[in-house]
Amino acid sequence: MKSANRLKSIAPFHVMDLLAKAKQMQAEGRDIIHLEVGEPDFSSPKAAIDAGIGALKRGNTHYTAATGLPELRQAISDFYLSRYKKQVSPEQIMITPGASGALQLISSLLVDVGENLLLTDPGYPCNRHFLANINGDGILVPTEAEQDFHLTPTLAKENWNDATIGALVASPSNPTGAIMSKQQIQALHKVVTDQQGCLIVDEIYHGLTYGCDAETAVDLADNVFVINSFSKYFAMTGWRLGWLVAPEWAMKDLDKLAQNLFLAPSTPAQYAALALFEPDCIAELETRRAQFSLRLNYLLPALENLGFVVPAKPQGAFYIYADISGLKHALSNDSMAFCLKLLEQTGVAITPGIDFGHQQGHHFVRFAYTADIPVLSDAVNRIATFLKS
Repeated sequence: MKSANRLKSIAPFHVMDLLAKAKQMQAEGRDIIHLEVGEPDFSSPKAAIDAGIGALKRGNTHYTAATGLPELRQAISDFYLSRYKKQVSPEQIMITPGASGALQLISSLLVDVGENLLLTDPGYPCNRHFLANINGDGILVPTEAEQDFHLTPTLAKENWNDATIGALVASPSNPTGAIMSKQQIQALHKVVTDQQGCLIVDEIYHGLTYGCDAETAVDLADNVFVINSFSKYFAMTGWRLGWLVAPEWAMKDLDKLAQNLFLAPSTPAQYAALALFEPDCIAELETRRAQFSLRLNYLLPALENLGFVVPAKPQGAFYIYADISGLKHALSNDSMAFCLKLLEQTGVAITPGIDFGHQQGHHFVRFAYTADIPVLSDAVNRIATFLKS
């Protein structure tokens, strides 16, 4: 027996090898600082936990509609109105098993065999793997540091081909934390529309922005799909819940796909998510956002003082994407070896840039500032010692 050929196009996360090694070292008694995992260190808000427990006690454990609880779809619609002043019909909102479920639905909806979407390099690696799983392609477009590694209209034009049906971008971005302005999103949308394509905007780090607000693309046009998640700002990674805002014309087919691919999102998780939009819970989440901002303001200059170069200044998410090629270190051109050696010698775990694409991945690493400042300070001191050695 053999696996399907499409599996050859789906690469594993290199960071998972690092994570496994880090956990093994922890089990052996080593003190490990985890700056590699892309999830908040905060637990889910107590209000959501209590609401989830309440749903279980009430017996709310049966399937919902494939599109999700009507009450939750309405709550998200109200959230867009209160936070963004945008009118979004709940009928255009679909609850999904994490943002990954939304990406799976969009890939299955839009992409035929051999067709492709333009993706940023660097960018979230699973995007191209979702496409490979349906025998589509993700065209990795090398982006420039001067443009904060965003997909520009010029790059989209240059890389569009006869098999391209759209583009997928993220704002704030993983791994850079950079944000696309409203003007940048609109300019890219025009190019995509001129080519009769669709624009997909990953907004899963919305809410986690510092010193500025991220613009949502939900009402841009009827060829735009917006993905969001309860994992990052709302700190519900393990609940596996996200949502998708889609044009009216797509909802019937998305419903059909969801029925077949996963029947429905987690029912207790959906009831838990309803509590997240209450004013007290939002206030708690905003306090956490302020803590992330303080961490960024500490870690960014600290890394730059050690010789790391951060060409795209992060404004959101909880990542710093740093160039190691200028460091006076023997492994400054091999990010995977650099991360492994750093872990082995100091117990600090970070992510190699090769996970995020092919462009200069060996020269970059990603730091997740998902730890308190004293822990980050300890990590910086360990890294400083490592670089001196």
